[in-house]
Amino acid sequence: MILIADSGSTKTDWCMVEKGESVLRFQTRGMNPFFQTEEEMGKEIETGLLPALKDLMPSAVYFYGAGCAFPEKNEMIRRSVNRYLSAPVEVGSDLLAAARALCGSGPGIACILGTGSNSCQYDGKEVVKNVSPLGFILGDEGSGAVLGKLLIGNVLKDQLPPDLKNQFLTQYELTPALIMDSVYRRPFPNRFLAGFSPFILEHLDEPAIWELVTRSFLAFFTRNVKQYDCFDLPVHLVGSVAWYYQDILKDIAFDLGIRIGTVARSPMEGLISYHG
Repeated sequence: MILIADSGSTKTDWCMVEKGESVLRFQTRGMNPFFQTEEEMGKEIETGLLPALKDLMPSAVYFYGAGCAFPEKNEMIRRSVNRYLSAPVEVGSDLLAAARALCGSGPGIACILGTGSNSCQYDGKEVVKNVSPLGFILGDEGSGAVLGKLLIGNVLKDQLPPDLKNQFLTQYELTPALIMDSVYRRPFPNRFLAGFSPFILEHLDEPAIWELVTRSFLAFFTRNVKQYDCFDLPVHLVGSVAWYYQDILKDIAFDLGIRIGTVARSPMEGLISYHG
């Protein structure tokens, strides 16, 4: 049996696979070596992963995650897992997971639109080009965190109708002071901001909401996808934002002459097929 992990900043999806078939699936909290120490991630393995495994022991672990794009960060993950599991651990980026899951052994453009955003050109074996996402402060166009950031900016600068602004603050039990504290002082501000995506989705008929969404998705395609200059390749999308906003994304892509291929909520099914 092998264990596959697809980890973002918010959650980690785990799947135990035997002969190409899923035998156990569960979630733990997200693990990101850019935001967490090795000790914190080890604690998540101990308290989240081990109890969920129910005494099943994998022969190999394939861990794909946000923040796993540098050897020293990957080693943090590997050591955290091997502290509690003796199986060999292969660590790859969430972008490699998306490419393998969406493209399989064929070439294409693979994109992630979830809490964060990312994209790459894939040749069927490896990632050959990547426009750096830069995170939600400098980049991450189209991501849940950036959509939330734009919404919060509109709320605090009175760019929404008063009734909608009050509805938002009441629904999430927020004040301007709590918002500023959550963004600038508390850990995982990207998770906090991405948590407002459902509110945005529910109010797309409001012009100010529609404008911030379409502007962010347009920026994602123009600042990232179009830089690959491979318009003959299909553009595949994965992630919660890609899944729930796919109609808008397809419309914007069509206007830009971009051909959308597969849209998936999670890469796990594709990874099971790839490793199976």
